[in-house]
Amino acid sequence: MKVEHIEPKDIEKRSFEIITEELGDRPLVPGTEKIVKRCIHTSADFDYAGNLCFSENVVNKAKDALRNGACIVTDTRMAMAGINKSVLSRYGGEVYCFMADPDVAEMAVKNGTTRAVASMDKAAALPGKCIFAIGNAPTALLRLKELIEEKKIDPALVIGVPVGFVNVVQSKELIMQAGVPYIVARGRKGGSNIAACICNALLYMLEEE
Repeated sequence: MKVEHIEPKDIEKRSFEIITEELGDRPLVPGTEKIVKRCIHTSADFDYAGNLCFSENVVNKAKDALRNGACIVTDTRMAMAGINKSVLSRYGGEVYCFMADPDVAEMAVKNGTTRAVASMDKAAALPGKCIFAIGNAPTALLRLKELIEEKKIDPALVIGVPVGFVNVVQSKELIMQAGVPYIVARGRKGGSNIAACICNALLYMLEEE
């Protein structure tokens, strides 16, 4: 087995070359290629070339929101840590994760919900447009759909990529029916790393303009 000798600065570039080669002529939704490839780069899972679903014109809508200072709300500290906050801050945005907040824990106990649900309720009070990057908790997606229907929240984008088994598939299908821009990984796959990398893909696309 031959080992490639790659300069450290060129490793990511070479990785994307390999991904492009292995994808071959597999059709991707025009304009979403960099998002799909970054998800594959993050996970080494080529299933993302088929299971990522995009609402109409979602990439341009998301970039416009970020360009105008949209903040990002995540459901895990892991996703929050993975998002490139220095790039986001150049456009006036911040990243929030309310999962560990004491008031969120109290609200969840009081209402008999998950902390993910309570954190979405807290996020509904944020000013301006927000992008929701959900990589872990399907209950967060289900609550988002309710808040959208109740007109308590109007997301600039919902990234719905929770991973797992209980209500994961259902929550993703339902958020795609909520009438807001979405990027969803259909099925059971996803995770906080995927949520973060989709955010970063959008930010890096902005930087390239």
